[in-house]
Amino acid sequence: MLPPHRDGSRLDEPLELEQLPSSREWEGRIAYLDRDGVLNVGLEEYVNAPDDVVILLGADSALGRLRRAGYRICVVTNQSPINRGLWDHENLAGIHQRLRSILLRGDGDAVIDLILYSPYSPWEGSWARKPNPGMLEAGRQLLDSAHSNPGSEPEILYGHEWLDRPDESTSVLVGDRSTDMRAAESYGVMGIKCDSSLGLASVVDAILGDGNE
Repeated sequence: MLPPHRDGSRLDEPLELEQLPSSREWEGRIAYLDRDGVLNVGLEEYVNAPDDVVILLGADSALGRLRRAGYRICVVTNQSPINRGLWDHENLAGIHQRLRSILLRGDGDAVIDLILYSPYSPWEGSWARKPNPGMLEAGRQLLDSAHSNPGSEPEILYGHEWLDRPDESTSVLVGDRSTDMRAAESYGVMGIKCDSSLGLASVVDAILGDGNE
């Protein structure tokens, strides 16, 4: 199966969620976001170190707007450099710590609730690697469990084994590649493709529509 990895902890470790802005009650909406080309500038030879992290213009405020509108944020990112032997999980954790810090400096509501990643190379056939939907499946179950059963360790199911699936009609996946859109289709959530030079800020109005800030 080769399941997803979770930034900073075991995949099934209890997830602690920060309160949504203005103590808004979460109604189940998730914004699944690719990382490079959506939140930060992607590089041809990978984002290899924390100092390589440069956020795209407006990504911080766009993320804050989504959370103020009641979305939980789940980043889902392919990170094959790990299994290619270029660098390790600890290096990726440093990259993500830097990303979170920059976003929060720009907008205090720009909290990433959960980061999941696939460290696998394309030829390993992982269910977690996009265009497969494993990271989205795990993200939904982790966020639902943290909301309804705080402190519990969720059992995460994949593919045909996960039968009791929630409605994802109010959720969205934003990515800059066809693999992201195929993952959205496979999972059954609306996919929105953005320009990798513009990222999340260029599509946040389309996600929220009028009167949803």
